[in-house]
Parts: sequence; structure tokens; C-alpha cells
Amino acid sequence: MHHISHIIATTDFSTAAERAVQRAALIAQQLGAKLHLLHVVHPLDMYPGPELSFDAQLYYREQILQEVNKNQTETLAASLRVQYGIPVKAITRIGRAHTEIACYAASHAGSLIVAGARGENTLLDLLLGSTATRLLHVADCPVLIVKNREAASYKQVIAAVDFSSGSADVPALARTVAPNADIEVLHIFDAKLEAHRNKAGMSEALQQKQRDSAQAQMEKQMDAILAESISAAPVASARMTGQILVGYPSASICERAKVLQADLIVIGRHSKSGLEDWLLGSVSKGVISAAKCDALLLKPLRETQGQ
Repeated sequence: MHHISHIIATTDFSTAAERAVQRAALIAQQLGAKLHLLHVVHPLDMYPGPELSFDAQLYYREQILQEVNKNQTETLAASLRVQYGIPVKAITRIGRAHTEIACYAASHAGSLIVAGARGENTLLDLLLGSTATRLLHVADCPVLIVKNREAASYKQVIAAVDFSSGSADVPALARTVAPNADIEVLHIFDAKLEAHRNKAGMSEALQQKQRDSAQAQMEKQMDAILAESISAAPVASARMTGQILVGYPSASICERAKVLQADLIVIGRHSKSGLEDWLLGSVSKGVISAAKCDALLLKPLRETQGQ
């Protein structure tokens, strides 16, 4: 079971970041967690343009920039304390945003990082990749990417599972961050596997036998996940159901979210190799890119604890 005691809201004071901050504050209020408002100042020598030498003038300019942003962060933190009645800690750092955010989260057990889907530094995002995207590569704790325009309690959540060893962590986290939402545990059987079966020259009877066997196995795995999830939160006021569909995972998950009018998709990330970690996994990457609602990505607890 995921225990979240620290909500780390990343902000660059953009509109997207403001949405993320409001969502983070709401979750912190609902969970009784501490909110950390973190702003990272990009070193001036990271900005595209004429080459800058590291000298005293550059150093002092960075210190002034940090002080200005620190004041802005403190002001925002003060308003959140009043608005939500929660403890808020304001932090300002200089460095690469995704690295500083991930390191800060790693120093606080039970963290959830909340970030906007897009930031203010458009040119840097184009050159280096957005902070949110880069965060997904390096953070070990769950990362919530906020796309919804308004921060209201989640009502309909999809917990997408692949039946790997850590799959039960996905609905568990969904229940933690959305305790009053209806949750659909969704598994998409990849349609490409069905296509391979058709090309293998098997008789229709043998193909049907394999389909029935696969369906029975998937239903057994789904029942086990639901039983574990429901037993972990027996007093939950909202429903948790299972759904198995055939399709192309990323597209089908997003389409299902549209049908259900889901406001959150929770999905796991695996890091079996450096390449897979960089690619995030094609399904996770596709969902995060295409989803119209918030997306919560996690490295399953079983995998993290095994490292």
C-alpha cells in the first residue's frame, strides 16, 4: 500500500504549473500530507544564446534571480496555507529542474511529485524535453502530471494494469489519491498478439482454445488484483471494478478514459533496463502523451523494494 506523507508541487509560475499546484494542495488537504512548493531556478548558463563565462557578474545575477523567485514562491505558499488550511514549505533551488526535484523527493520518504504538463520555458523544453517528461525518467516516487483545468476531487479513475508482479500497486495508489472515486481496473489484451495468432496458420478451433485459455487466465489475475485491492481498503465508499478489453494498449486506455469521462489514469512504469527506462515503456509514454485527463505514473513498490 502506498503511504503518501509529502506532496511535492513543482512550479515555474506558469498557468500549467498553477493547475498542478492547486491539485497538489487539494491532495495534501485530503490526505493530511505536508505540501512542499518547489521552484528550481535554471542556471543562467543553461539558456540558449551567446556563450556566458562563469564570473562574478554571472554569479551575482543568479543570486538576485534566486532571491526574486524565492519571494514569489514564499508568496504563493502563504496563499495556499490560507486557502487550504495546510502546512506548506517553500523551497527554491538552482540547477536542472528534473534533477533537483527528483533529488528532493528522494530525501523525503513517501513523496508524490505533482507537475504541470507544460512549463514556461518553451525554448528549453524544445531543446531538452519538458521538466515533466524528464522527471518521469528519473523519479523513483509516483509522478502526477496534471492536465485537468480545475482541481476538484477525482470522481472516475482508470487503473491500467499489465498483470506484471507489481500490478496491484496501481489500483492501491489510485485508491490512495482518489479515496472517493469509482475505480476501474483496466487490462488491455494487445490486439497484435491476436493478429500473430491468425498469421500462425492455426486452425480456428485451436485459436479459439487459446483465446479461451488466455481469457480465463486474465480473469483469474484480475480477480486476484481486485480481491487484494478491496481487502486493503474494505471501507472505501466508492466502487472498484475490473474490465478486460482487446485493443492497442495506449490508444485503448485513452479511449476508455474518454468513454468513462475519467479524470485520472494511473499506470505503472518498469525499469528493467536503461533503454526501457528512457523510453518509459511505449504504453506509459503513449498514455501520458495522448490522455486528456491527469495521469499518474509510478514505479511499482515491489520493483522499487527489490532494487
